[in-house]
Amino acid sequence: MRRKLAAGNWKMNGLGANLAELEKLSGLHGAPDCEILICPPATLISTARVQAGEQIAIGGQDCHENTSGAHTGDISAEMLKDAGASHVILGHSERREDHDESDSDVRQKACAAIEAGLKVVICVGESLEERETNNTLDIIGGQLAGSIPDQVTGENLVVAYEPIWAIGTGKVPTLDQIGEVHDFIRTRLERRFGEGVGRSARILYGGSVKPGNASEIFAVSNVDGALVGGASLKADDFSAIITALEKA
Repeated sequence: MRRKLAAGNWKMNGLGANLAELEKLSGLHGAPDCEILICPPATLISTARVQAGEQIAIGGQDCHENTSGAHTGDISAEMLKDAGASHVILGHSERREDHDESDSDVRQKACAAIEAGLKVVICVGESLEERETNNTLDIIGGQLAGSIPDQVTGENLVVAYEPIWAIGTGKVPTLDQIGEVHDFIRTRLERRFGEGVGRSARILYGGSVKPGNASEIFAVSNVDGALVGGASLKADDFSAIITALEKA
């Protein structure tokens, strides 16, 4: 059985004082019935690891494909691991758009992360134009093939479906649309990696997930949890999403 996962991506938000929300969240979920992951800015990873408690995992939001070198401002997967991270988000649409990251870039970073012992959360998703021209599954299929390396396992791979047009906009695909993409991703993973990896890797939904819509989203086929942005910054909001996932 796949264990549900509630993942929070703080993006470029959060100072030391905001870790009080993490402590509060830890107190609210002392023995969670799902896995909880928070990915704060890199500046907070070490402190967050100490304050999160054993029940909350800490992750990074990106890593470099090289282990070290003349790459000013970048962070390697080994550095994330050394700081206390167990996961890393890769290929988020904001990285793909703002930094022109290609599927090949994401794949190389994923290889480095796995080599360092991190679990990878690889993001895929279509734009509004691609959705409206019925190219969603072609886009998702290409991103899966190009972004996920061959050496993944069911334990170290998480795929997050985040339709770009739904991130931070308040717009959410219909439940049928979410189910179609998640079922498609599951089929593609099983076809490429076999039933073992294909059925054990978790698939998250991300894109304006809130306490008010979480329960119905978590009831959709092959939705194993959520990758949450803004709602993960406040313990009370994220706690409500976690509780919905625990009940799913």
